[in-house]
Amino acid sequence: MKHFVRSILPGVLLLFVASFKGMAQIPTPAWAGETPDAKEKRMEWWTNDRFGMFIHWGLYALPARHEWIQLYEKITPENYKKYFNNFNPDLYDPVQWAKEAKAAGMKYVVLTTKHHEGFCLWDSKYTDYKVTNTPYGKDLLKDFVDAFRAEGLKIGFYYSLIDWHHPDFVYDGSHPPTPTAKEEREKANAGRKMERYQQYMKDQVTELLTRYGKIDQLFFDFSYPGKGYKEWDAENLLKLVRKLQPGIIVNDRLGLNETSWGWDYKTPEQFMPAEWVKVNGVKVPWETCQTFSGSWGYYRDEYSWKSPEQLVVMLVETVSKGGNLLLNVGPTARGNFDDRASDRLTAMGKWMKYNSRSIYGCTEAPGQFKKPANCLITYNPEKKRLYIHVLQWPFKTLLLEGYKGKFKYAQLLQDGSEVRYSTNTKSGGHTVETSAENDVMLQLPVQKPDTPVPVIELILE
Repeated sequence: MKHFVRSILPGVLLLFVASFKGMAQIPTPAWAGETPDAKEKRMEWWTNDRFGMFIHWGLYALPARHEWIQLYEKITPENYKKYFNNFNPDLYDPVQWAKEAKAAGMKYVVLTTKHHEGFCLWDSKYTDYKVTNTPYGKDLLKDFVDAFRAEGLKIGFYYSLIDWHHPDFVYDGSHPPTPTAKEEREKANAGRKMERYQQYMKDQVTELLTRYGKIDQLFFDFSYPGKGYKEWDAENLLKLVRKLQPGIIVNDRLGLNETSWGWDYKTPEQFMPAEWVKVNGVKVPWETCQTFSGSWGYYRDEYSWKSPEQLVVMLVETVSKGGNLLLNVGPTARGNFDDRASDRLTAMGKWMKYNSRSIYGCTEAPGQFKKPANCLITYNPEKKRLYIHVLQWPFKTLLLEGYKGKFKYAQLLQDGSEVRYSTNTKSGGHTVETSAENDVMLQLPVQKPDTPVPVIELILE
């Protein structure tokens, strides 16, 4: 992902919301004249599903110490080739991957077909740097697509705009090994032509979007100072994508952020926005991509893994702000999900089994519903239900300020058991409960339900 850019651009928001100041406006081309209603309809499944699996997999799984290892450790192509020569994921079982994703409650998947290292997981006819030339010897994508599609998950492909292997990708500060002196870099770039690389990208994207049936989502990665829409020929690349797969959803990293047509959704990475993501004050579709730990690719010795409760809260908070969560798994060099990842997927699946209706089809609650203390709320506008996710279980009662007359029934989503409530002030010899005229007091069990984040469902009037 975008570790290099984060080191040179202050503020995470700059990664996905481009400033209009000082940027030439790009006119809307004739082929991009989609209406807002048509766009909303095209993205309807994605907005409803809310939860997807990201998969970062490539040669970097062999060194197992970060997907940017080639840059971070300044590894030469000659020394990096040992990973290519030994890539043989004998335990690769996309059917198992798909079952784990579905059981976790995920509805779509995005796989890195080519990451920054330039290695391709399919049998591309435009490069020798591909899986079919490794000891594994087979195209990985077809079985992957078939397995996930069989489980009912939508299919997404990630494609890196960056390529550390291609001979025409012009050296810059994000390219290993990079000559640091200007004169040396200019000399190293002699003969490299981005125009040829642009055609290479178009040819490969054409393969990806014509060989594997309907592709639902495309995740390009990424633009940065010195490499933007001009270097990618982004307008023509996106035009090709729309032509080949008219219904596809495309992210915002082609460098066309200042347009209304060059992206479908925003992508805050490893970051939780404070509120629904906006562009020029207008709420837009957004998806945060997050990891179980601090790395996208498999990292054997990385131990800052998030707990199942943290991950559930992350999902809920994202939906409560109108967004989607794309949660990443980095398979090992042998092609399996390691136990740490599988354990967390299992835990999320256990929670989603009982509470998924507080996620699917849900979004930010209307302003009339105030968030209770230590809670997050989601809202299903079609079913007219509000979901209160209790992050810290209170003792016996939960105050809902201003909720009087707004709902007709309350229950714990975990087991469908009734939650009684009162709307009048009560007092007794040892107890005084006070609330304003329009408040509601939920009567809760003393013991927290056995789930990371209990959910109370309110059936609205």
